[in-house]
Amino acid sequence: MKVAFHKHRWFSTSTSTPSSSSLPWISPLQFLKNPSQKPDLPTETTFSIVEARRKSKYISHDSAINLIKCERDPQRALEIFNKASDQRGFNHNNATYATILDKLAQFKKFRAIDAVLHQMTYETCRFHEGIFLNLMKHFSKSSLHERVLEMFYAIQTIVREKPSLKAISTCLNLLVESNQVDLARIFLVNAKTNLNLEPNTCIFNILIKYHCKKGDIKCAFQVVEEMKRSETSYPNLITYSTLMDGLCECGKLKEAVDVFEEMVSKDQIVPDALTYNVLINGFARGGKVDRANKIIEFMKKNGCKPNVFNYSALMKGFCKEGRLEEAIDAFTEMKSIGLKPDTVGYTTLIDSFCKSERTDEAMDLLQEMKEKGCRADVVTFNVILGGLCREGRVEEALGMLYTLPYEGFSLNKASYRVVLNCLCREGDLGKALELLCLMLGRGFVPHFATSNELLVRLCEDGKVADAATVLFGLVEMGFKPEPDSWSVLVDVVCRERKLLPAFVLLDELWK
Repeated sequence: MKVAFHKHRWFSTSTSTPSSSSLPWISPLQFLKNPSQKPDLPTETTFSIVEARRKSKYISHDSAINLIKCERDPQRALEIFNKASDQRGFNHNNATYATILDKLAQFKKFRAIDAVLHQMTYETCRFHEGIFLNLMKHFSKSSLHERVLEMFYAIQTIVREKPSLKAISTCLNLLVESNQVDLARIFLVNAKTNLNLEPNTCIFNILIKYHCKKGDIKCAFQVVEEMKRSETSYPNLITYSTLMDGLCECGKLKEAVDVFEEMVSKDQIVPDALTYNVLINGFARGGKVDRANKIIEFMKKNGCKPNVFNYSALMKGFCKEGRLEEAIDAFTEMKSIGLKPDTVGYTTLIDSFCKSERTDEAMDLLQEMKEKGCRADVVTFNVILGGLCREGRVEEALGMLYTLPYEGFSLNKASYRVVLNCLCREGDLGKALELLCLMLGRGFVPHFATSNELLVRLCEDGKVADAATVLFGLVEMGFKPEPDSWSVLVDVVCRERKLLPAFVLLDELWK
C-alpha cells in the first residue's frame, strides 16, 4: 500500500466520513509579531494591569489535563489547551498532548489531530509511544486502517525511537482483528525488513490468528511448530485457544479436541473458562450441543467454574436445536450458582420464547432484565417486536416503538420495519402511514421493498393523495422508487382523469 512504502505520508487529512470534519486549528505556539507602538499608559493603570495579571490563576499541567478531560466540546478543549500554552514559562508535555489527542479522537476530529501531530514535530519535550498506540485504536474503530499504519510509522519520527514490540503487536493485532489481511501482510514485511523484527510469543499468537482468519490452518500449525523450536516464545494458553478456535470455525471439532488434549497432557497448560468456551461454542454451533454440555460437566469436575459466556453458548446451542426447556434449565442453573445472566443470555432465551409463540414469557424476561439491572439492547427489542407482531399484538408493538426512545433505548431501521411490514400485510394502511411518518421524523427510511409495497397498496386502496405524499416524502429522504411503484400511482391518477397532476408527478419524479 502507499502508506507502507511512502512513510513520509503521515497525518493525511483526506477522509470521506462526515465525522472527520475539521476544527479550526489554533496553534499552541504564538507567532512572533512586532508589537505596535502605543503611548505610555499612566502609572496607576500600568500598576493595576500588573496586579491583575498576578492575581490570575495559573493553569498547571494537571489542571489543564483535568479541564480537557471534563470538557465535552472538543473545540473548547482545544481552546483550553492553547490557553495553557499562552502562559509564560508553560510548555506542553507528553501528558497534555496525549489528553488533547484522545479528546479529539473521541469526537473523530481527525484533521485537528493532524494539526496537533504536526505541532508535536517542533516540540523539544520527550514523547512516549503510548500516544500513538491510543490513536491507532481510535482509527481502527473508525475503520481508517491505513491511518493505523500511519500512526505506527509516526512513532519513530516524533518519539525518536524505534517502535517497541508492544507497538508492533498492537498494530498487527488491530489489522488482523479488522480483517485487513493484505495490510497486515505488508506491515509484517516492512517490520521484518526495516525493524529487524524478532517475534515474541504475543506476535506469534497474532500470526496464528492471522492465518486462522484466512482459514489457512496448515500455516497456523507451522507457526506453532516454529514457536516450539524457539527458546524464548514457547506456545501458551492463548496460542492453543486461538488454534482451537480456528479449527472449530472450519468445522474440525475432533482436531480441536486433539489440540486441547495435547495442550493439557504434553505441555501441562491448565485451561481456563475462555479456553473451554472455544470448544463449547464450536460444538454448540456445529449441532452437537450434548457434547458442549459434557464439556461444562468436565469443567466442573476439574475445578474450573463455568462462567456466563459458557452458559450463554450452551443455551444458544439448545435453542438452535429447538430444545427450549433444556435451555431454560441451563439458564436456571446459571442463576442458581450465583452467575448474573448478561444481555446475550437473556436475548437468546427471549428469542426462543417468541419463536415458540410464548411472547408473554419473553416479556416477563424483559421485565426481569430491567429489575436485575441488565440493559436490553436493540436486538432484544427487535426480537420482542417480531414476537408481538407474529401473535397479532401490533398495538403493543406500536406502543413500544413510540415510548422506547423516550426511555433512553436506541432503535434501528429494523425495529420499525418489523411493525410496518406487519401493518402492510394486515392492510391497516392508516396506522402504516402514521408509523411511516414517525420513522421519517426520526430519520429512518424503510426498506425499499416495504416502501414499494406500501405505495402499491395505497394506490390499490384508492388513496392516491396519501400515496403521492408518501412518495415525495420518501424521495426527499433519498429513496428511489421502483418503476412499478410510481407507474401504478400515475396510472391511478390518470384513471381519475386528473392528467395535470399526473404530468406534475412525472416531472417531479424525473427531477
